[in-house]
Amino acid sequence: MRNPYDVLAITKNASIADIKKAYRRLAKANHPDQNKDPKAKERFNEATQAYDLLSDEKKRGAFDRGEIDAEGKPKFHGFEGHPAGNHGRQPGFENFDFGGTRGFDASDIFADLFSGGVRPGGKARPARGQDIEASIQVSLEDVARGNSVRVSLPTGRSLDIKIPREIDEGKQIRLKGQGQPGTLNGPAGDLLIAVHFNKHPQFVRDGRDLRLELPIALYEAVLGAEIEVPTLEAPVRMKVPPGAHHGKPMRLRGKGMPGATPGDLYVTLKIVLPREIRPEFTAEMQKWRDNAPYNPR
Repeated sequence: MRNPYDVLAITKNASIADIKKAYRRLAKANHPDQNKDPKAKERFNEATQAYDLLSDEKKRGAFDRGEIDAEGKPKFHGFEGHPAGNHGRQPGFENFDFGGTRGFDASDIFADLFSGGVRPGGKARPARGQDIEASIQVSLEDVARGNSVRVSLPTGRSLDIKIPREIDEGKQIRLKGQGQPGTLNGPAGDLLIAVHFNKHPQFVRDGRDLRLELPIALYEAVLGAEIEVPTLEAPVRMKVPPGAHHGKPMRLRGKGMPGATPGDLYVTLKIVLPREIRPEFTAEMQKWRDNAPYNPR
């Protein structure tokens, strides 16, 4: 076998983390379940053997000192001057195990790569498929009504997704088994859909609450009125008290974002003058200015 450092494309001072990272990269690229190139299996086995040696501190030290070769076998340079009773063994090899795989277990690496994995030299096991992530833009009305919305996936498939009424901005919907298929009859991964809300022409979200700016006539503000207020589900009636001020927020409980604990709707009154200012209206305002002035600031 080639020099294990060359096989993994690392330097002699590489850390164990560097060794694992290099092996993970090669194993993923050349695993027989992922790569059908006839030479991939050979590269995979070579990388596994290199990782076997370099991930074991004893074996790595012995290799670096020239005591064993790349396959983990002892190197003998002659037996001159060896004391009797050593039976031809090199000094320092008495307690070294060359045949086993002490300390070597790549299952954690394969768990990362294939979510089921395979032990080097062992039989491949069923592996769970990868999850698929996607995002979808929905309207506040879709959320309020629990509508189904079509989403296009990176795989080219399209699905109709029912939007939960309790969903919040940026939260994910998980659909089990709708991800990539598993290998060797392993379970499929999941589909994760991140939900994002479109900007609404009337309502502004504030957590689970909604805010709405609603125009009213000057006489409605002065005299009071009952006006219609839009909500995400259906319009409701709201009383404006006499003498209502411009910019005054009024709360409608439970008319915000729907859910087990629905939010509230805060309606801010916006007094709007008529487009056409009649002479009598101007005369009346002059009387106010002259006889009943006030400072609103």
